[in-house]
Amino acid sequence: MGWLAWEVIGVIDTEGDCAEWTFPAEPGAVRTARAAVRGQLRGWHLDCLADLAALLVSELVTNSLRHATGPIGVRLVREAGREGALLVEVSDPLPDPPRERVAQAEDENGRGLQLVAGSSLRWGTRPGGTGKTVWFELALPG
Repeated sequence: MGWLAWEVIGVIDTEGDCAEWTFPAEPGAVRTARAAVRGQLRGWHLDCLADLAALLVSELVTNSLRHATGPIGVRLVREAGREGALLVEVSDPLPDPPRERVAQAEDENGRGLQLVAGSSLRWGTRPGGTGKTVWFELALPG
């Protein structure tokens, strides 16, 4: 993880079935979050989920960067007990939940939440102590 350390505020936990990072609200956070997610999923031998999870995390971190000013948290939880799901959470200090909208063909953005909704088993939002968390679940193989 040393090559990511300069862009990551802190790696909170990467042992066992949970990995969690906090990134600064800067443009490089998207790339760094994507790399962290891919690296952790490869470490868990879940390469088959790495590209999709990294893409969806990119969308949510980008949303956080557009609307929030504080640090962005990313958390992965491998949930073997609940029908084998990978829980992915992206948190930021803005309390307002994201709004899914219908993007027009000529729009250059606005499809992130549609992509999350269409690619995951379930997704949602929940308020936090100082902001919100947007989460989604992906089916584990096997």
